[in-house]
Amino acid sequence: MDHSMHEAPIVERGMRAAYRAGTAVVLGHSIDDLAAIARPDVQLAVWRRKLAPSLAAWLDTLSPDVLPELHTVGRPGALGHSLVRALDACAMPADDMRAYLVEDVTRLAAVFARIVGTAEIDLRLERIADDACWRFHRDCVDARLITTYRGPATEWVAPENADDAIAAQTGYSGPIECLEPHDVALFKGSCAGQGQGIVHRSPPVAGTRLVRLLLVLNDPRAFGHGY
Repeated sequence: MDHSMHEAPIVERGMRAAYRAGTAVVLGHSIDDLAAIARPDVQLAVWRRKLAPSLAAWLDTLSPDVLPELHTVGRPGALGHSLVRALDACAMPADDMRAYLVEDVTRLAAVFARIVGTAEIDLRLERIADDACWRFHRDCVDARLITTYRGPATEWVAPENADDAIAAQTGYSGPIECLEPHDVALFKGSCAGQGQGIVHRSPPVAGTRLVRLLLVLNDPRAFGHGY
């Protein structure tokens, strides 16, 4: 690993978070801040957003049985049709809140496609009730977008703690950062180059009766696993 990454700070700003050389993590409050992932030193760019409270409340009241299990590949403009079919198949109520969810997913797909320069998107929208990807790991991709619509969000560690977290796993006692529900995160993965890839894991939810709804977007040209 490039040890210069161990010195990289985390920077947070207001709208359009500032970037400076050596910044590993950019935490911003605008969708435009996600584009910082293209910078060579940036390993994680987060848009710290809040969805409409009405959508969050609606999702929390839904039975897990009507949450989707969708995996599809397509152009951003066509993904909405696949998403609607999947939501129809799982009997998610067809109302204004569902339309809002579809609009949000397709918007994020278009933004991700523009940032990574891909014509197609590998999209997963999944309900998770177990400790999927509980190990600290780096994704085997160039870049991946993640947002959690329901339940606890992804946990990650700062670059200076990455090696310790991977080595210790459940024995790791260092600081752990947590995305907030609805945050939109663009992670660099290990395929982005030597020393790249934010170390992260799924939050443990097995046995808690919590059910997460997670969106994962990948470039299908360099598909990997782990979220």
